[in-house]
Amino acid sequence: MQFIVVGNPGHRRVTMFDAALAAQGLPPAHVVAWADIAARGPDAFADAPDAAILRIDSAGEDDAVERAFVRRGEAAARAEGAPAITADELARVPVELGRIIHPRQAHLGFLAALDDIAAAIRPDWKIVQPVAAIRDLFDKRVTSAQWAARGIPIPEPLLGVRDPDDLRARMREAGWRSVFVKIASSSSAAGLAIFTHSDDGEHAITTVEDTGRARYNTRKLQRVTARRALDRLLGFLLGEGAQVERAVPKARIAARTFDLRVLAIDGVAAFTVVRTSPHPITNLHLGGQRGDLDELRARIAPADWERAMATCVAVQRASGAFHVGVDLLFEPDLATHRVIEGNAFGDLLNGHDTYGWQIARLRGTV
Repeated sequence: MQFIVVGNPGHRRVTMFDAALAAQGLPPAHVVAWADIAARGPDAFADAPDAAILRIDSAGEDDAVERAFVRRGEAAARAEGAPAITADELARVPVELGRIIHPRQAHLGFLAALDDIAAAIRPDWKIVQPVAAIRDLFDKRVTSAQWAARGIPIPEPLLGVRDPDDLRARMREAGWRSVFVKIASSSSAAGLAIFTHSDDGEHAITTVEDTGRARYNTRKLQRVTARRALDRLLGFLLGEGAQVERAVPKARIAARTFDLRVLAIDGVAAFTVVRTSPHPITNLHLGGQRGDLDELRARIAPADWERAMATCVAVQRASGAFHVGVDLLFEPDLATHRVIEGNAFGDLLNGHDTYGWQIARLRGTV
């Protein structure tokens, strides 16, 4: 069994997957670098084996790769009227931790690289995460519509929001006090804001830090209250293409808000992590903490838990991907659940042998 892995060489996702292969007596993967695909297109696969299992993994956490995608996506961004930056302008932007550089343009460059992978696929390759599935899972607007059409419970979206004032008007019309505004192609809570608007005032909690000179994804959540700053934040998120949805209240356990990351693999809700926080943003890298899964399951009726896990499997199967990291919330009644997001690369869960389980599943041993 030979694997081809598309990834960033040396990244823990690649090295941990190789370690999982070695643990099962399998050879290391043939690694094709995202940077090489961005530079050479389908030719990056010239030395790949003919009979193999192709695993496409995350391109994140590599500034050079992100910038290659930004350069690649310029023409497409301009064609659809999205904010854009030229290669010369990009070269003058300093490399800084967390700096946000035209997310929509970068995403369009990523899609072009996915097209290169699709063009390189050979008849004898088995594909773990199909390109089409990855494309869909990287657009929150697409998945929201797909899941709603299949009866999968989700937060209600606001479609076609044009600008901050339109958002305010639509929220008043719907009777919603708070909404999530998320860049549609983002992950790990990057480019996210919870916007609250009512007769008593308005504010946003966001992962975007705006210095006036540049924007950054930050682990220290920002509270924005001034009207001008709110308009600038919301205008940026909406301008990059955003999913807007009602901020559905999450249940609490041990006096903390929680949600779940459920890794659904090949029809099985295989791994579950409880994420808790004093506020609705529970991502572990933003200060969230892991909760006690056994304690939580003791508080949720078995039938309600099984329905939630079945929903996660339905998301995975609907996507056409071998595995999907499903973010799921329970409402305060601890019975009603909704899917928040699906992540094509959501299978890195520290403390769990998710890669080994996937390999064994592909081998038919679990």
